[in-house]
Amino acid sequence: MGNIFENHVVIAFAVTLLAGLATVIGGALVLFFKQPNARLLSFGLAFSAGAMVYVSLTEILNKSISSFAETFNEQHAFAYGTFSFLLGVIFVLLLDHFIPNPHERLEKNVASGLNHQQLLRTSLMTLFAITAHNLPEGLATFFATLSSPTLGAPLAVAIAIHNIPEGVAIALPVYMATQSKKFAILASLVSGLAEPFGAALGYFILQPYLSANLFGIVFGLIGGVMVYLALDELLPTAKRYAKGHETVYGLVSGMAILASSLVMFKFTV
Repeated sequence: MGNIFENHVVIAFAVTLLAGLATVIGGALVLFFKQPNARLLSFGLAFSAGAMVYVSLTEILNKSISSFAETFNEQHAFAYGTFSFLLGVIFVLLLDHFIPNPHERLEKNVASGLNHQQLLRTSLMTLFAITAHNLPEGLATFFATLSSPTLGAPLAVAIAIHNIPEGVAIALPVYMATQSKKFAILASLVSGLAEPFGAALGYFILQPYLSANLFGIVFGLIGGVMVYLALDELLPTAKRYAKGHETVYGLVSGMAILASSLVMFKFTV
C-alpha cells in the first residue's frame, strides 16, 4: 500500500513538473527572434497583460471564491474572495508607492531609445508575479493529480497551455533588456520550476496546514497582484513602445489564447 502511494506521489510530482516546464517552451520562442524590436515588445507585453487580466478575473478569482465556499455560504465566500483580491491590489500599490516607478519617457525615433533599466524592472516584476501564482498552481496540480489522475491530467494540460504565453511574457522583456537569450530562457525556467517547488513545499511542509480558506486567500491575493501589474506596468510600457495598434492587438490576443485554453480544459473534464 505504501509503495502504491509513493508511486502516486511520484506521478503527481512528474505531472506538475511537466506543466511547469511548459513555461520554458514559451521562453525558448525568443530563439526565433533574430532582431528584437520595439513593436514586437509592445505586442508581447500587451499579450501578457491580456492573459493576466483574463485568467485573473475569470479563473483565479473564481478559484478563490470557490475555495472559500467550501467553508462559508455563497455570499460570504464571494465577499472573502473579493477582499483577498483587493488586498493583493493594495499590496502591490503600496509596494509601488514605496518603490516608485519613474516611468521615464523614451526618446522617439532614436535607435538606442529602448529604456533597458525600465524593461528590466518590468520583466523582473512580471517574473515575480507569474512565479508567485505558479506556486499555488503547482500545489493545485499536485494534489489534484494525487487524489485523482483523471482530474489532475486535464488540469495540468490547461496550465501547461497557458504557461507557454507566460514564458513568452517573461523571456521577451528580459531578452530586450539584456540582449541575452540565455538569461531570457533562464528566467522562464525559474518561473516554471516554481510549480514543482510549490508542489514539494505543499507536500513536505504545508500539508498539515492546508485548508480551503488558505487556498482562497492565496488565489485572491495573486489575482489582485496580476491585474495591478498588467494595468500599471505591462500596458503602459507596451503603449510607450507601440507605433500602431500593437498594444490592443496583443491585449486581445492574450485574452483570446487564454480563453481558448480554458475552453479546451472545460471540454476535457
